[in-house]
Amino acid sequence: MTPEQIDTLAWDKQAGLLPAIVQDADNRRVLMLGYMDREALAVTLATGRVSFHSRSRQRLWTKGETSGDWLQLVSLEADCDNDTLLVQALPAGPTCHLGRVSCFADAPADFLAQLDALVAQRERERPNGSYTTRLFDGGVRGVAQKVGEEGVEVALAAVAQDDAALCGEAADLVFHLLVLLRARGLALSDAVAVLRDRHAIDRASGVAR
Repeated sequence: MTPEQIDTLAWDKQAGLLPAIVQDADNRRVLMLGYMDREALAVTLATGRVSFHSRSRQRLWTKGETSGDWLQLVSLEADCDNDTLLVQALPAGPTCHLGRVSCFADAPADFLAQLDALVAQRERERPNGSYTTRLFDGGVRGVAQKVGEEGVEVALAAVAQDDAALCGEAADLVFHLLVLLRARGLALSDAVAVLRDRHAIDRASGVAR
């Protein structure tokens, strides 16, 4: 959304306020629901930090202004009726005032994205005794070899073992692939972006991959 689009929104439906659903841009977990007026939306777009209109204090409120737990804006769009906003953001800390990641205690998230984030943390911190640390310490070649071995084990399980074994080997392959991508300075989202681009090209050309 651009500042020029602010006036196109349906501000008159709810006394100048629009509900704003905030979602973690990395793992798609719903973090919170707030309300924006024109000022809050303009400040959000201008600063890159998600701001709201506080209905209890009747003033502009930037999430994290006292706690430091900012919400860094990634994208923002309106729904089909132009009366609700979807905010994709990166949280700098807990979003909920109770110290939880989300205001919705059981809000689902993309587990692979969570696992990828954990692998990234292991790569940065290299905790002693961690299997993932040992993989990173072995370098790209070592991790690549492990991915190759896991790929072979997946293929063998597919033709000679039961479903549980195949799923177990597939899980091992996915995990080690995440480590290999991270060892090269990449993330799961980089590979997903390639798949997304290919899908878009296929749809545009009418090709069924």
